Amino acid sequence: MVKIKSKVSKPDWLKIQLPNTTDYKWMNNVIRDNKLHTICTSGKCPNAAECWSNGTATFMILGDICTRACKFCNVKTGKPNPTDVKEPLRIARSIKIMKLRHAVITSVDRDDLEDGGAGIWAQTITETKALNPDTTMEVLIPDFNGLHHLIQQVIDAKPEVISHNLETVRRLTPVIRTKAKYDLSLKVLKYISDSGMVTKSGIMLGLGEKEEEVFEVMDDLLAAGVTVMTIGQYLQPTQNHLPVSEYVTPEQFKKYEQVGLEKGFKYVESGPLVRSSYHAEKHINALK
Repeated sequence: MVKIKSKVSKPDWLKIQLPNTTDYKWMNNVIRDNKLHTICTSGKCPNAAECWSNGTATFMILGDICTRACKFCNVKTGKPNPTDVKEPLRIARSIKIMKLRHAVITSVDRDDLEDGGAGIWAQTITETKALNPDTTMEVLIPDFNGLHHLIQQVIDAKPEVISHNLETVRRLTPVIRTKAKYDLSLKVLKYISDSGMVTKSGIMLGLGEKEEEVFEVMDDLLAAGVTVMTIGQYLQPTQNHLPVSEYVTPEQFKKYEQVGLEKGFKYVESGPLVRSSYHAEKHINALK
């Protein structure tokens, strides 16, 4: 059994204020006026202003109800609504309205669907590219239960980067993830990288992992062909989620970045406030 420490106080380096820049105000107004949905706003991401100033934003498709109930995630779980066939075009138009140079798209898990949502995924990528030919794209996909023919639909739509998060170290995976398995996620990433795609993954720290376990994750991801890794701090969404075991120092995050680069990653984004889409516009250059 994994023991989680009692509640620890949030350190100063995690106490932030959302910026009030011109870019931030403009993008907020565009999102509000056009009734757009981004993870940047709904998740109150601390990096929103920086990403928006670089012409990047993150969208979630396939609804807001997940069929899984991972203990770190604040997305609603339950029986999802039927898929919206108009969603792909709406996402494509949103990206055009926001004048994005780079878009990140993610989704809930849809184990209720025969194709896991792969069809909507492929259509969203295709329609976004048709309406925004100069916009590059990263997709952060679920594991699709490891089914290659479903993952292949995403690959065939040709986003610039395909990401699938490992989320945590091997030992803690059964504690924080419900259906997802550590080795299955690695197999998904290996299939993607073997297709020639730029492949990316990320983990959270502060759940009780040990340094050597983080190094093991790096080695496993590199063996799977992953070239980009993100490492951020886990923050407890509500009292019903797992508590934070530790607030990892900025110095330790920097060490992980240096070690990751030495091991062979093209990019390692590592810091307390790093999220999966942080500096995503740079990761299209992580070619093998």
